[in-house]
Amino acid sequence: MKGRVAALVGPERVVIKEFDVPSPEPDAVVAKVRRANTCGSEVHIYHHHHPLLRECVLGHEFVGEIEALGEGVETDYAGEKVSVGDRIIAPYYRTCRKCPACLKGDFNLCQKAYSFWSQAAEEFPHFTGAFATHYYIQPDQYFYKVPDTVPDEVVAGANCGLSQVLYGLHEIGLSAGDSLVIQGAGGLGLYAAAVARDMGAEVIVVEGIPERIELAKRFGAEHIVDMREFESADERISEVQRLTNGYGADVVLEVTGVPEAFVEAIGLVRPGGRIAEIGNVSVDKSHEISLAPGLITRKVIRIQGFVRYQPWFLHRAIRFLERKHKDHPFDELSDREYSLEEAGEAIEREEARKVARPAIVP
Repeated sequence: MKGRVAALVGPERVVIKEFDVPSPEPDAVVAKVRRANTCGSEVHIYHHHHPLLRECVLGHEFVGEIEALGEGVETDYAGEKVSVGDRIIAPYYRTCRKCPACLKGDFNLCQKAYSFWSQAAEEFPHFTGAFATHYYIQPDQYFYKVPDTVPDEVVAGANCGLSQVLYGLHEIGLSAGDSLVIQGAGGLGLYAAAVARDMGAEVIVVEGIPERIELAKRFGAEHIVDMREFESADERISEVQRLTNGYGADVVLEVTGVPEAFVEAIGLVRPGGRIAEIGNVSVDKSHEISLAPGLITRKVIRIQGFVRYQPWFLHRAIRFLERKHKDHPFDELSDREYSLEEAGEAIEREEARKVARPAIVP
């Protein structure tokens, strides 16, 4: 059986390639891709701005359907029995459980996390990205069964955006009664608003795009700091202070990917508060900024960066969607469905911030 992949062969160069779909080796799974989202990370990869990924198969946020099970695979990583035809999702990275990071329990920092995703499409097993007809789940790659009650368009974003903010907000210590400022209402910001409201926090979203502002309200934002009205960082900081009794937010979550937003977060957070940095992932000189470290010292701020997540948070994300998917318009994060041949266009739509999560349906 033949399958197709959207392979990145150079900066902004996507080629559709065809390969034989392999049979799964022991402990592996071959899945048919039902739906894959375009995430902000695809933008970085597409332009060769990602520090690890260059020539590769694009796509990582997806939901699939089991087509073949390797020898020894009888259950998912939550112990639930699986069979051909079941819908599943998987973290987009490996956890080798042998490297120094894994031995410290930092599975999200596994040194072999992208060892399969970073390879060219010509290398076995070919189907190493989600912008494809099929996806090969590695023997040391977690995966979980999707409940029948959760639709594809809802669960497709669970293995990246939703799990990432769920993990970040948990680790940063957000709790009921806290005020949370979310910088940006793209996919990550919208997921974060829904999660934070479920955790009992007061949610404030900073955004300037009208369509995203309306979605943010429907995902749980109680207050909007509209960047069209509050044009400067100082104005936005003053408005957040007004909304938080003049003190600042308990927690600030940066998910814009704009370096200057990190400096602004230091102004938005209260003394003794916490900043979760998820959006800024590029490390080249064009993404460098200047700031006075004394701001961090004098405000006694705790800042924590997050990349990937502990893989079992994907299971928590599924359970969250099982409870809450009807409460928020998860199905409206994409404007339309794109084909594999339109992968580049979908990425460019994401980059232009015209839609939160363009969807690839092979």
